[in-house]
Amino acid sequence: MKTYRLFGNFKRGICVWATSLVVAHSPHLLAQVVFTDDELLAAERPIAAGQSFWMEELTFMEIRDLIADGVTTVIVPTGGIEENGPYLATGKHNLILEAICPAIAEKLGNALCAPVVKFVPQGNIDPPSGAMKFPGSISLTAATYEALLTDIALSLGQAGFTDIVLIGDSGGNQRGMANVAAALTAQWGDGDKRIHYVREFYDPGWVETEQFTERELGVAESTHDGYHDDIWVTAMMMVTDPDQVRVSQRIDAGLASINGISIVPVEEFVELGEQMVEFRAGFTVDAIRRILSGSRD
Repeated sequence: MKTYRLFGNFKRGICVWATSLVVAHSPHLLAQVVFTDDELLAAERPIAAGQSFWMEELTFMEIRDLIADGVTTVIVPTGGIEENGPYLATGKHNLILEAICPAIAEKLGNALCAPVVKFVPQGNIDPPSGAMKFPGSISLTAATYEALLTDIALSLGQAGFTDIVLIGDSGGNQRGMANVAAALTAQWGDGDKRIHYVREFYDPGWVETEQFTERELGVAESTHDGYHDDIWVTAMMMVTDPDQVRVSQRIDAGLASINGISIVPVEEFVELGEQMVEFRAGFTVDAIRRILSGSRD
C-alpha cells in the first residue's frame, strides 16, 4: 500500500487542501479533506450566498459575510406554546413571529432573525395554572427562560452581532426579557455589544395594531366568541399558514368567523393579515431605531 499527500493552493483564499489518497488493491480511492477551524473560518464561500432573514436558513459563511458587511443587528423573537381555543394551533405566537420578524429585519436593513424561542413561561406546571391547565401547553420556569435567553444572547454576541434585540409576542415573556437585557447590559458595560428589550413590540404594539385595523382598514369586531382568539391573531397567523387556524374545517362546520368577522374569502383575510403585519413591523422598527439612537420615550 502506498500513501500520497497532495497539496493545492487555491486562489482567493478558499483553503489549503491536504488530501491523503490511499491506494489499495481496490480501484476506488478514498479522499479525505481536512480543514483547521482557522482555515474554514477564513475560507471564501465556494458558491453564491443563499437569501433569508432567518439565521437558521443560512450557512455560517453567509452569516459571517453578512456581519462583515454591516448586518450587525439580530432579533431574538420569543413566542410560546399555549392553549388558544378550538381553532388555533398551540404555536400561535410562533406563527405570528414567523410573519413579522422578517418584515422587521427587512425594514431595518441591517438585521437578521434568530430562531423563534418557542418555549416560554406559561404558568405553573404542577399544580397547573393558566394555559397549563390545557393539554399541549408547555411552560418554562422564569429561571430556565432567563437562562435560555442569556445563553442565546451570549452566543450571538460571540458571533459578532453588536445589537441584540429582544421582542416577545406574549405577556408572560416580557419580564424575563427585561431582566436578561438589564443583566447583560451591566455585564457588557461600555463595550461593543448591546442588548435591547423592545417592550413596544407587545405593548403598545398589539393595541396600536388593533386601532390601525379599525381606524385605517375599517375592520372591527362586533361580538366576542369567548375564546383566546381574535381577528388580529387569526389574520396574522394566516399570513404564515391558514391551515393553522383550521380554515377548511371551519368552513365545513359553518364556523368560518371570529368575533363577528368572517375569515373568508381566505385570500382577502390573508391580505388583511399582511396589512397588520406591515403596520406592526413598521411600528416596531420605529421603536428599535429610537432605542438604538438613545432617544427612547
